[in-house]
Amino acid sequence: MSPGEFFLQQFINGLAIGSIYALIALGYTMVYGIIQLINFAHGEIFMAGAYLGLAAILLIGSIGPIGAAAGAAPALSLVLTILTAAAGCALLGLAVERVAYRPLRQAPKLSVLITAIGVSFFLQNAVMLSFGAQDRYVPPLLPVLHARIGSVTVTLMQGIVLAVSLMLMMGLQGIVYGTALGRAMRATAQDPLAARLMGIPVNRIIAVTFAMGSALAGVGGVLFGLTYSTINFHDGYLTGLKAFTAAVLGGIGNIPGAMLGGLLLGFLEGFAAAYLSTQWKNVVAFTVLVLVLILRPRGLLGERVAERA
Repeated sequence: MSPGEFFLQQFINGLAIGSIYALIALGYTMVYGIIQLINFAHGEIFMAGAYLGLAAILLIGSIGPIGAAAGAAPALSLVLTILTAAAGCALLGLAVERVAYRPLRQAPKLSVLITAIGVSFFLQNAVMLSFGAQDRYVPPLLPVLHARIGSVTVTLMQGIVLAVSLMLMMGLQGIVYGTALGRAMRATAQDPLAARLMGIPVNRIIAVTFAMGSALAGVGGVLFGLTYSTINFHDGYLTGLKAFTAAVLGGIGNIPGAMLGGLLLGFLEGFAAAYLSTQWKNVVAFTVLVLVLILRPRGLLGERVAERA
């Protein structure tokens, strides 16, 4: 493989994992944009989505065939798995917002931060007790196919990750900036009191924001599990921190910034693993976080103030 082809291969690999980071980062940035809360339990919602996806795959597999020989079954199974994880994580996000965050909305920020960390540990241990502490194998839903351009390989799963992530990110952008719900979200982010006086159900809008961000994290969890074939109840911690880094890198509260930050972080990780060592990719990710906080704390595209949703 020539140096140019090697670079392109790592670019494609980084694009795939960066798309997953971007999906998770959108949840961080939406919640921060509307109530200025860093939801540190969001990584565990992503992890719960991976396990919900696994449960859906096993259930579908017990009902009917999964694999290339099933004709349209693999695509249908993938859609059902993604919908199951998205719906389950949306409900989980609603429950977390209602039980853990809404009662503390007027409390000091430190109290909410500690609560978020507590919810994170609760979800970690709940999944561990439900599914076990060992790594769980995720059966493939799609046939193992790939396309070659010279020595560069693009797998079917990488293509699915990119396509699904792009559709969801574009859909979210369209909702936030082109619908009545999106206008209500932006109004709530800008001035909750004025939004309430204008008849906007602020509590409902905040709950919907949590649900949407959690659903995106759930989809990210399914794609993560299918890409790497194994999941663990600890996955949400590290991946969640990286997605938070992506949100800060792009500009917390800024939806295009979260997308950009996720992709850039994926590229940096891919190139660090390829040109340095796989042991360095996490070092690079968190070095980026430190540098951004020091040199450009508002992120590459800037923190959203007037239009935070």
